[in-house]
Amino acid sequence: MDIQTPDWVKHAVFYQIFPDRFARSKQPRKRLSHEARWEDWEAIPTLQGYKGGDLWGILEQLDYIQNLGINAIYFTPIFQSASNHRYHTHDYYQVDPMLGGNVAFKELLDAAHDRNIKVVLDGVFNHSSRGFFFFHDVLENGPHSPWVNWFKIEDWPVSPYNGEYPANYEGWGGNRALPVFNHDNPEVREYIMEIAEYWIKLGVDGWRLDVPFEIKTPGFWQEFRDRVKAINPEAYIVGEVWGDSREWLDGTQFDGVMNYLFAGPTIAFAAGDRVDLEQVQSRDYKPYPPLFAAEYAEKIQELLELYPWEIQLTQLNLLASHDTARLMSIAGGDVASVDLATLLVLTFPGAPSIYYGDEVGLPGAIDPDSRRGFPLEANWNREILNTHRQLIALRHSYPCLRTGDYRVLYAQGALYIFARTLGTEELIIAVNVGTAEAKAKLESVNLQSQPDKLLFGIAEVEWSNEEDKQLSLTLPPRSACILGVG
Repeated sequence: MDIQTPDWVKHAVFYQIFPDRFARSKQPRKRLSHEARWEDWEAIPTLQGYKGGDLWGILEQLDYIQNLGINAIYFTPIFQSASNHRYHTHDYYQVDPMLGGNVAFKELLDAAHDRNIKVVLDGVFNHSSRGFFFFHDVLENGPHSPWVNWFKIEDWPVSPYNGEYPANYEGWGGNRALPVFNHDNPEVREYIMEIAEYWIKLGVDGWRLDVPFEIKTPGFWQEFRDRVKAINPEAYIVGEVWGDSREWLDGTQFDGVMNYLFAGPTIAFAAGDRVDLEQVQSRDYKPYPPLFAAEYAEKIQELLELYPWEIQLTQLNLLASHDTARLMSIAGGDVASVDLATLLVLTFPGAPSIYYGDEVGLPGAIDPDSRRGFPLEANWNREILNTHRQLIALRHSYPCLRTGDYRVLYAQGALYIFARTLGTEELIIAVNVGTAEAKAKLESVNLQSQPDKLLFGIAEVEWSNEEDKQLSLTLPPRSACILGVG
């Protein structure tokens, strides 16, 4: 079939924001008077505490976001909820008042669009919360509630709070705070479709779907796609699926997934034995054991062959998220590992996604520590920030880094070299993850002309103009470079 994906995503650099932790508004009139109840911004976060970040605060930081080179934002949930992460939805039509409500969101959406920044929301459609009105009615009225068949009630009475008794309904992951929807009920299905349509009509540019693999009702995601795309054919639909996602990436459901299959090997290659295993062993994407260049090349080729090219170009490529430890902590605090992994994600086909704060070296162990407040400027790692700014600017400047072919040229020991080519435009990217200088001679390399522009990094470059067109590269330890050809 002819697979269609949103063109803008192929040229996007995403910024993932956890709204409670990015910025508090500096305008008191726009803040709720909860100051005494907020956790200290710089203190280690707790599971249930709030730090008071809001959408007005994000609006006030759009200059920073834009200057970084970001042109798309993915927000973790913003709808009314009784949790700091807001995956326990109370009301799908109301932005949480702590974040500024619907008024703040509309102002932020318009301001982002004025800057050509797209906005993608997090849709938690597998389950709601105990405070969701329809479930609350079930709690009040038991089997007499008209909403009983909206959930997976197993027996009576239901027990939403007292763990001494069986819940008697299905909660996501066995968590009675998250009653699971009965998606086989046509009313539930229609309700979710209308939520999706409502926010797309308001101007939202897409949906990131939380645990979509849990919804097994036949045709559900096909209908979701059809109805969303009927309103905006360029809306982005991206699923949270951690592994092989071919089942959902057939062109009839999602445009992409959160590409943990890229994150795992990339961190294993860039950070190697520096990876702090305590920060990754509980997750599915496994950035260990360390990989040499040949093993990394093999995994990347397998990944590039897994999905159609049109889908590859709209994958959401990430190195960390609110569901993982932060990249700095995964890499044991090693700045070079962060820089090398960042280069690999920003030169790979698909849309790179930066987790807020990773661009300034914010550390954080697994949840809840990975959801820290955005650091004060005095605590930024300027080297990591400059690396991000340079690489994002290069990605925007060279279309071949966004939609060009990806070809491995050399993968031996600790040295990995590949080319991105689009028409007459070609770049060579070389990464040395080793602790010693690395040299490579590429014989009869199929380049269109001489590599003569060092666009990023440090390297010694020699080019033979003879018939064999031999390219010799020498890279310092733990470094990378990008070469322009011609």
